[in-house]
Amino acid sequence: MAKKPVFYFSLRSPYSWFAYRELLDRYPDVAATVTWRPFFEPDPRSEEALREARGSFPYVAMSRAKHLYILRDVGRLAKERGLSLTWPVDHDPVWEVPHLAYLVALREGRGPEFVAAAYRTRWEEGGDICDRSVIARIAGELGLDPVGTAGASDDPALREEGTRLLLDVCRDGVFGVPFFVNGSSRYWGVDRLERFVAEVRAGREPEPVPPAAVPGPAGAGSDFGHAGGCG
Repeated sequence: MAKKPVFYFSLRSPYSWFAYRELLDRYPDVAATVTWRPFFEPDPRSEEALREARGSFPYVAMSRAKHLYILRDVGRLAKERGLSLTWPVDHDPVWEVPHLAYLVALREGRGPEFVAAAYRTRWEEGGDICDRSVIARIAGELGLDPVGTAGASDDPALREEGTRLLLDVCRDGVFGVPFFVNGSSRYWGVDRLERFVAEVRAGREPEPVPPAAVPGPAGAGSDFGHAGGCG
């Protein structure tokens, strides 16, 4: 049986936020059909677990020029979409805090509500979603255990699940977000969402690309276009 299409999202990324809003507002049927998988930069503990599992996270630091471009680009896209944007300030972020908290919410049947609240807190209110007190507040509003949800990154079982998710990132060739997988088809960026939706609705995927046409790996100095989510 064919695997379900996948939407890789990051609560860190403004471009993932845009894709999330478009999925819900324009394509709710697809949003309800696909598998949602969090994508997050590993902290040292997760990096070690990933190495032990023979995985490697595709991350290269963003240049200053690209960072400045993203600030302007995100502002433009938010304005076009009629979204209120407040840039958050991250202080020594640990991205396992919100993303493993999402796994707690998902387990309790409140995954979509948690994503909505986290995106609203980060991108509309400028809140620090790596602050455990912020996650505890969100959890309380959703009827979840504030202490357990905010402390999800301390739970060994959730850490193991996080490592498995990072291995999925490696296996699916995810190098930035938002990222969409449909069988052998891969799409990166908000501007690829419409094509992904068309394939999912049609219940098909494109013809596989011949191996000879697949480019080789990027060099060590390449910018994978992530660091906040360049889509």
